[in-house]
Amino acid sequence: MRQSLGRVVVVLLLGVLIGAVFSEVIGLFLREGSVPEQLFVRYVSFGPETIVLNLVVLDLTFGFKVHVNLMSVIGVFVASQMLRWYR
Repeated sequence: MRQSLGRVVVVLLLGVLIGAVFSEVIGLFLREGSVPEQLFVRYVSFGPETIVLNLVVLDLTFGFKVHVNLMSVIGVFVASQMLRWYR
């Protein structure tokens, strides 16, 4: 059976969030600068630069950054496998 696009997006976002939480928890127990800490906790960020629009009365800021680390990739993989398993 086909999964709806909304369900797929929600499950993958939950996978990213769960991976990020596990990354933070793992980071509490690892020594800073160690190889496991660099592998599981450090992230690569990418995205456009933020745009600040100063309108004298109101400041608007637009932009976003995506932070990706190994645990978030594992979280997406686990979530996608759970989505395949759950019909």
